[in-house]
Amino acid sequence: MKSQQSTQTMKPATAAKKLGVYLPATPASFQEGVVTRAELNELQADPPQWLRELRRDGPHPRPVVAAKLGVSIAGLARGGVTEALTTEQIEALKQERPEWLEKERATQAEVRKEAARLKELKQQPKAGDAERG
Repeated sequence: MKSQQSTQTMKPATAAKKLGVYLPATPASFQEGVVTRAELNELQADPPQWLRELRRDGPHPRPVVAAKLGVSIAGLARGGVTEALTTEQIEALKQERPEWLEKERATQAEVRKEAARLKELKQQPKAGDAERG
C-alpha cells in the first residue's frame, strides 16, 4: 500500500485548487495531464516560472480574488464578480472602492468579529452557561 500513496494522482482541477491558481490559465500540458502527489509537492516547493507568474499576476480563482479583496465568495457573486480576475483588476477594484465592495468588506468584518466573539465565549469557563442562555 505504501507505493500507492507515492503514485496517487489527482485531476488537474484538484491540483490547481491546491496550488491556488485558475486552471484555464495554466499551460495545456498541466490541464491535460494528471498530477501525482510528488509532482504537486515539487510544484509547491519549487514553482516553475509559469506558476510564479500566475500566482503574481493572475488571473486568480474566485477564492483568491475574494481573499485579496477581503470579502466572501458569495460577496463576490453579489457584487457581480463571477469570473477570475487579474492582480491588476483586483487592484483597480481596491482603488475604485465600489459601493458593493465596501458593503461586502463591512459584512465580512462583522462575520470575523462575530466568529472571534463566539470563539472567546467557548473558551470561557462553563460555570455560567445556563444563566446566559
